[in-house]
Amino acid sequence: MTRIVVVLLTFTLAACAGPPDAGHTTLIYASPYGPNHPFSLADQAWIRRVETLAHGTLRIRPVWSGALLSSDQSLEELRHGVADIGLITPIYVRGGVHLIRTQSGFYAGARTSAQQVALYQCLAAAVPEYARELSGLKVLAIQGGTLPGVVTRLRPVRTLEDLRGLRLRAPTELLGVLRDLGADPVNMPMGEVYSALAKGVLDGVIAPADALHSMHLSEVARYYTRLEIPRGAYPARAMSVRRWRTLSAAQQQILSDAEPFWEEALAAATQAAVAKGEAQGRRDGLAFLPIAPGDQQRFDALYARDASLSAARLQTLGIDGPAVYARARRLATQLPGNGTLNCGLATSAPVPEPARAP
Repeated sequence: MTRIVVVLLTFTLAACAGPPDAGHTTLIYASPYGPNHPFSLADQAWIRRVETLAHGTLRIRPVWSGALLSSDQSLEELRHGVADIGLITPIYVRGGVHLIRTQSGFYAGARTSAQQVALYQCLAAAVPEYARELSGLKVLAIQGGTLPGVVTRLRPVRTLEDLRGLRLRAPTELLGVLRDLGADPVNMPMGEVYSALAKGVLDGVIAPADALHSMHLSEVARYYTRLEIPRGAYPARAMSVRRWRTLSAAQQQILSDAEPFWEEALAAATQAAVAKGEAQGRRDGLAFLPIAPGDQQRFDALYARDASLSAARLQTLGIDGPAVYARARRLATQLPGNGTLNCGLATSAPVPEPARAP
């Protein structure tokens, strides 16, 4: 009932906002996270930025904690106008975004958020399938992040062999790798992980250190293993094209110009949260464990092999996954530290072959 009331209130507010030339336009922003989550802190910085640039012509009204948008249906909810702008997680959507889900495993070598975002932008600019899978949505920010490790509830993971038998929450691109290592991986939104760990439904989760604080994982886990796991970028903030077209050209330009700011704010908030998460973990008695170099190399080889296989499987859906993967690997070899990337390099360098798993 509460959610229905919030949705009705949202439509009432939107109706009262009036057209763009009526003085100001109010846009509803929705997120499944609470206002104190690092993502939400970046969102609030973006809201302040947009409202400052708009000089009163745009106002953003946030609705937090999943009152409007869910984690796994946010794309459809935005397309249908449940909110004007929202946090989206296409990597958790089961249908309709096969390339975007799979391509998140093509980012080995992109260690920083800036590098991941730059690589995504090059791929999306060159491959029309990205836009097709996001039909009806206007992307307002791409999100990368810090490299995750392995958080476990009761069993320490010191070697890859220790993953065997563990039920782990993991992103889509890791499911095959973890199965190869004998784990039992599942894919679920991060918002459901704390409860699943606390109840023993999960043995662990693949997550960056910032989640130890932001998602309170150190309250329900004992170990964090510093296995370096690549992660990809994906479109993470969007609005419906239908709502976008109701805005004036000047308002659209403000939102477009604010995209780099939002992406940088997300990167900065996430990076700051890593130190905070590690500090929280130590206060809660979490043990931080290293991984042997040989195991890291074996994992990297398995990851590359699985990414290549996942790309090939996209062909059954009429998507040229191998071509996207080859482009991603070419670009990854050219990534500078600052994330600036010449997208044209994707056609000029040889394609690195996936390493063989020992």
